[in-house]
Amino acid sequence: MNDSPLSVYQDLVPPMTDLQASAEANRCLFCYDAACTRACPTSIDIPGFIRGIATGNLTGAATTIFAENILGGTCGRVCPTETLCEQACVRTTAEDRPVAIGRLQRYATDAMITSGRQPFERAPATGKTVAVVGAGPAGLSCAHRLALLGHQVSLYDAKPKAGGLNEYGLAAYKMADDFAAREVAFVLGIGGITLYPEHRLGHEITLDGLRQTHDAVFLAIGLGGNNRLSIPGEDLSGVEDATAFIERLRQSPPSAPPAVPETVVVIGGGNTAIDAAIQAKRLGAAEVTLVYRRGREQMKATGWEQELALTSGVILRTFAEPRRMDGDGHVQTITFERTTLSDGRLTGTGSTLTLPADLVLKAVGQTLLTGALAGIAVQGGKIVVDDAAQTSIPGVYAGGDCIASGEDLTVQAVEDGKRAAHAIDATLRLSALTAA
Repeated sequence: MNDSPLSVYQDLVPPMTDLQASAEANRCLFCYDAACTRACPTSIDIPGFIRGIATGNLTGAATTIFAENILGGTCGRVCPTETLCEQACVRTTAEDRPVAIGRLQRYATDAMITSGRQPFERAPATGKTVAVVGAGPAGLSCAHRLALLGHQVSLYDAKPKAGGLNEYGLAAYKMADDFAAREVAFVLGIGGITLYPEHRLGHEITLDGLRQTHDAVFLAIGLGGNNRLSIPGEDLSGVEDATAFIERLRQSPPSAPPAVPETVVVIGGGNTAIDAAIQAKRLGAAEVTLVYRRGREQMKATGWEQELALTSGVILRTFAEPRRMDGDGHVQTITFERTTLSDGRLTGTGSTLTLPADLVLKAVGQTLLTGALAGIAVQGGKIVVDDAAQTSIPGVYAGGDCIASGEDLTVQAVEDGKRAAHAIDATLRLSALTAA
């Protein structure tokens, strides 16, 4: 592995060559009622697109993917295929090695995005307008599908750039180069979508205002807050949310990556914790320790992600819960209490462990910001929606991480946005027929 600072920006898994893609595609058995398709949250016809690659029809392969998942390029890079489509692949049982579906998906989608072609044409204009709040995966998916169906979309985002987590929150080694920006340009290339960056809900725009000026509203606001540890020393200098650290890294040019100190401690057990730990190590930290309060089996990060961290030089400590941080203005140490599981419940043992730390990155979950959601029902920290993705306010829909539709995955957010777009379209067309 390249140990230079630039290595943090390099592809974790390089793209396939033409020869590799052809050989891998021909391993597919092209199953009928394929288990891999059923395991995909967006229901991509996986055997169909792989057959396209195998026969040299890359345009057809990419179109098959984009028909169900317009962010298929990102998902080909970051989707946990080892627990979804590839886990369901029959080759896994027969040969203990699935078809590399994710890499093949990237191969096909990259070819189309690089070519500049648009696989779809918009339907005739309906005269209806929809506001989409949040230009992350759910918002982009919804906006694209609505535009495809002939509606005019106003796409608002709080950040200077569109893309959401794809642009700001995923590890640099998973989204190398400027792919997130190029994918956004591809999505917007269908037309009918006007992007309004730096428009925050509750500030530059309001829910009531959007409802008055649009025929429907889709909320794809994600989880904008970060959970606190609520322990002494948390506000010391050198203690940072992992999401903020990753955003700083993603928005820094490869020629000037952010500096990291010698000793870094990451708290958490999900993919964000893993991403932060590996990136800190690749940026040159001498020692990076990831600490989780439960065991490896309880971590939200997949086994593959955990092994990636270990092989990247990250130290993984489990069954330890943070209790305090100490330092003279700047964090110097963090103390944990060792824990154990008793009848499924986590309990402290009373024994402690203190680690040196020049930087502490917190990745202990995110929270929904509800300040601008007056009138919207929220339960369990998520927006409540019905089967049609509609909230408690008629005409206002929601999807992505801000609702409880499944795992907080990019591919699930894309599906949420797509489903909501079809629900909005059906409602708007019915209202137009009723008014006629």
